[in-house]
Amino acid sequence: MRSLTILTLAMGLAATSPAFAADHENKDIALTYPQTKTVDVVEEQFGEYISDPYRWLENDVREDAEVAAWVKAQNHVTDAYLKHLDGRFVLAESMEALFDFDDLSTPVEVGGKYFYERKSGGQNQAILYVRDGLDGEERALIDPAGWSEDGATALAGWKPSGDGSLLVYAIQDGGSDWRTLKVLDVATGEIKADTVEWAKFTDLAWMPKNVGFLYSRFPEPAEGEAFQSLNADHAVYLHSIGQDQAKDIKVYATPDQPELNHSAELTSDKEWVVITSSSGTDERYEITLIKVDAPALKTRKLVSGFENDWHLIDGVGDTLYFVTNKDAPRLRVVKTDLGAEEPEFTELVAESDAVINGTMIVGDRLVVSYLVDAKSELSIFDLDGKALGTLDLPGPGQVDSLSGSMKSDEGFFTFQSFNRPKTVFRYDVKSPPTVWAEPSLPFDPDTVEVTQRFYQSKDGTRIPMFLVHGKDQDLSQGAPTLLYGYGGFNISVLPQYKPAWMAWIKAGGVFASANLRGGGEYGKEWHDGGRLQNKQNVFDDFIAAGEYLIAEGITPKDGLAIEGRSNGGLLVGAVMNQRPDLFAAGHAAVGVMDMLRFDRFTAGRYWVDDYGYPNKEQDFKNLLAYSPYHNIRNGTDYPALMVSTADTDDRVVPGHSFKYIARLQALDTGDAPHLIRIETRAGHGSGKPTDKLIEEYADIYAFLAHASGLHLDK
Repeated sequence: MRSLTILTLAMGLAATSPAFAADHENKDIALTYPQTKTVDVVEEQFGEYISDPYRWLENDVREDAEVAAWVKAQNHVTDAYLKHLDGRFVLAESMEALFDFDDLSTPVEVGGKYFYERKSGGQNQAILYVRDGLDGEERALIDPAGWSEDGATALAGWKPSGDGSLLVYAIQDGGSDWRTLKVLDVATGEIKADTVEWAKFTDLAWMPKNVGFLYSRFPEPAEGEAFQSLNADHAVYLHSIGQDQAKDIKVYATPDQPELNHSAELTSDKEWVVITSSSGTDERYEITLIKVDAPALKTRKLVSGFENDWHLIDGVGDTLYFVTNKDAPRLRVVKTDLGAEEPEFTELVAESDAVINGTMIVGDRLVVSYLVDAKSELSIFDLDGKALGTLDLPGPGQVDSLSGSMKSDEGFFTFQSFNRPKTVFRYDVKSPPTVWAEPSLPFDPDTVEVTQRFYQSKDGTRIPMFLVHGKDQDLSQGAPTLLYGYGGFNISVLPQYKPAWMAWIKAGGVFASANLRGGGEYGKEWHDGGRLQNKQNVFDDFIAAGEYLIAEGITPKDGLAIEGRSNGGLLVGAVMNQRPDLFAAGHAAVGVMDMLRFDRFTAGRYWVDDYGYPNKEQDFKNLLAYSPYHNIRNGTDYPALMVSTADTDDRVVPGHSFKYIARLQALDTGDAPHLIRIETRAGHGSGKPTDKLIEEYADIYAFLAHASGLHLDK
């Protein structure tokens, strides 16, 4: 099956698929997919002739009327099917209740002011608040509610100045990765005239005395190419307050290496600008320094070579603290003295069996968040590296958003789990952590059980998996199960609260989250074990998770639904091709589906670190072996599948999903529904308003429930 080539793909391409009649309670639902034209595109690569009959669907839906008409026709069929699923309304009602809690960020303290976001039930977007003093009265500073009629314009980042008097913030529209930057007077709420366009993949960093801020941007794209053209020539700029963007100063760029990205931050004492440069998605960076008070702009290279991970924790004077994986695949903490003629790195916290997943310095204490079997633990050290103990956490879960600096004895972090939304903890170096903000929950978390299992993958590797279900539910009786996975880019999938997942659980289903290779749960070795030539391990891990759930009786054979987003959408597409018999249904969201052309659009070129180069023969053959678009099995019954994407996704362009579903519908892949749900102004997922999230997941989970046998009571 993995050797399937274009010979099979070129045969059996029909303009329409057979009509299908749904089973279960909706026997009267029938579908006829829209006609999708084919084009004669065949390209030779390394001796293989690759057919790409749906190449035209790569065109931008905003620019191509034919693609827009195809999108409209596909949505019409999908909407007609979904409206017959009564479970949509049951799930929507459940999710509305489960979204009804205060979702808070960790506060950032500057100049005695505390800045933080909160999104309460019923709000589409988070509001930025400020307090004067820790216990001061809160005041709404930025409310995106009025920014657009559909609620799809979001606050996508912010940074207060060193004295807390000004704040730069980023606006994200329609889910795009592009950002517009504005400046606000904190005391008056006045929005200043400063406007910065075309910022993307940017940090925000204030210079001393509020003279301006550093940000990163790409050149303005050509007309009509903002959502598809490759991103190149990233640069760090200084915007001076009160000046037009045209006068911004280019602080750092690498015109001889246009593929590099650059982000800038300052140490908390504002003495050093630290620029981190990357060539892709791998944690392999160069570090460049600029002395803030130097008489002229002069850069100084601290780390060269793009060989290791380097992450600035903080700095005071000429002493900088970093986390690195140099000589430590599970990371360690080091420091360096920039006053030395040739600065060297001194180890403070050595590598251990656990993986460092976050750090902060609070006063004279170093707080290190570790991952132990995909669960967080917190340890405390002094600034000489002496271990001082651990901090108690509420249970198995995820610590995130550590916020602190060397200038204060006060820091913050969040904790969450599958059955608990984020709680914000305050940490004072003189006492244990205390709850700073805790949401009032719309359900009793003690009625939901979170356990961890371990299973063996195809090659014998031990893989962890979380199971979440009602506490009084007997797992041996079997229940429809939603299995989630990602497996890539060194991203760890940790316990987290998602109202949509909880709605599935409250309806009587089981939720499972597998920690596949390719992620960062066990450090560099775990990541390397699931990328490039090892990418098949990710699919084997996910397939083995499904086999385990069925073998253990946790889910019946016809009751397993799977889900993945982005790289996880690729995962769903690949395992559907390899083991269509194993699953009842799947949801492939904003997936990377054409592995031979992913590097030709927007940010796709960065992904070669995980996927390889389509124009290199060894990588090409590996990519072709699992590419979802190229390996659909003609004459094989596929499970029910919902593909989802958005017209403004400029991370994974929607052409991936368009081409994949067109081919799946055209080939003989059985009678189960193979549908696509295409949103407008929704992007890759970030910044999506709450009402759109509820609508999306009510649709998709009703589809998965219907196919896997999860009964949704009215």
